[in-house]
Amino acid sequence: MQAFFLDSGARTGRYNMDRDLELVAGSVDDSFTLRFYTWEPYCVSLGANQAESDIDTAKLFADGFDLVRRPTGGRAVFHSEELTYSVVIRSGNRSPKEAYTAINEALLMGLGIYDPRLSDAGLSGEDVKFREHYRSVQSAACFSVPARSEVKIDGRKLIGSAQRRIGQAILQHGSINTGPFHKRIADYLILPEKEKECLIELLESGTADIRTILGSEVDLNRLKTAILKGFELKFCMDFSFLEMMTDLNKI
Repeated sequence: MQAFFLDSGARTGRYNMDRDLELVAGSVDDSFTLRFYTWEPYCVSLGANQAESDIDTAKLFADGFDLVRRPTGGRAVFHSEELTYSVVIRSGNRSPKEAYTAINEALLMGLGIYDPRLSDAGLSGEDVKFREHYRSVQSAACFSVPARSEVKIDGRKLIGSAQRRIGQAILQHGSINTGPFHKRIADYLILPEKEKECLIELLESGTADIRTILGSEVDLNRLKTAILKGFELKFCMDFSFLEMMTDLNKI
C-alpha cells in the first residue's frame, strides 16, 4: 500500500474541508494518506446534516471565529486548541468499521509515544443510540458523547472523530484536544439557558485535553511526530512526504 503524509499547518475552515475532499478525489487504489492541520481562525464545523440555525453565527463571527460544514456526520465541533488529523484510505481490504478502530488505535499509540502518562487512554466501548441522542439537548455538540471506539481517558473524551465513505475511499478526520478552549462551543449554540448550563456541565465532566492532563503546554511539533509514529507502527507503513505547508500563503 502506498502511504503519504502531509502537514498543512494552520488554515481556514473552508480550506481544511476542501483539502480533505481533494485528497479523497485524488486518491488512488491501495493508498493511505494521513494529513495534519490546525485552524486559523478558530472555527466551528457543523456535521454534514446539521442545521446552521443551531449556531449563533452573529456572535461567532463578531468574536472573530469562523463557520464551516464538514463532509462527515456528527454535530458541531469548536476547532481551537487542537491538532486535527485526517485519513483517506482507498483499499478494499478494510471496512469502514475496521478502519475506524485501527485509526483510533494508531492515535492511542501516538499519544503514548508523546507522553507515557497518556498511555492510560483507551477506546470507548459504549454504543450510542444516535437517533435518540440527536433528539437530546446534548446532541448539538459533538464532544458531548463518545461513540464506540473513540479515544477516552479517565472516562472523558479526548479525541473526537467522524467518518464517511465517499465513492471508493474512506475519509476520517478528528480533533485531538490540546487545550480546553473547545468547550466554549456552548457559547455559540442556540439553546435555552437551562439547557445550555446542562451542556456546559456535560462538557466539563465528559471531555479532556492534553494540556490539562499533563499540566504543561503541548509541544505541537513533537505531538505530530509522535502521532505519525503511531500510524507507522500500527499500519506497518513508511510514509512518503506528499506536502509540507506550514504558512498561510495558500488559502
